[in-house]
Amino acid sequence: MNTAPAHTISPRQGEDLASVVAILHGGQMPALVGPDGQQVPLPEGAFEALREVVDAMNAGRSITLTPRDSVMTTQQAAEFLGVSRPTLVRMLDEGRIPFSRPSRHRRVLLRDLLEFQETSHAARREALRQMTHEETSAGRGPDRMVATR
Repeated sequence: MNTAPAHTISPRQGEDLASVVAILHGGQMPALVGPDGQQVPLPEGAFEALREVVDAMNAGRSITLTPRDSVMTTQQAAEFLGVSRPTLVRMLDEGRIPFSRPSRHRRVLLRDLLEFQETSHAARREALRQMTHEETSAGRGPDRMVATR
């Protein structure tokens, strides 16, 4: 298991990324140019990652790069998901998220958290779609739906 540390990149004050953004969104695949002038095509995955990093930095946000197979503590995993540590431990014990226990403490892989997150979001989207369909089928369109608590 990889325990490689995360690497955070923050935009620097006054850094102008507009020309880089323009190139990355210009419609053509950019290439890397080596010190000797040799041009190397940028692989699609590297291009997409670079575009996301530059877009975020251009918007003033920091970016953290972490390998998907990184191992996290339950506290780190809870913070990543935005839940309390006891809630995360309950989800682990219920089998909703895989984990390992190499010693006394549970460890969670980032890729498993990302998969759980995507599955949860998809389930919520489907539930909302279903509720909207039921309301529309009952003759209550968006303008006639009543919110209840």
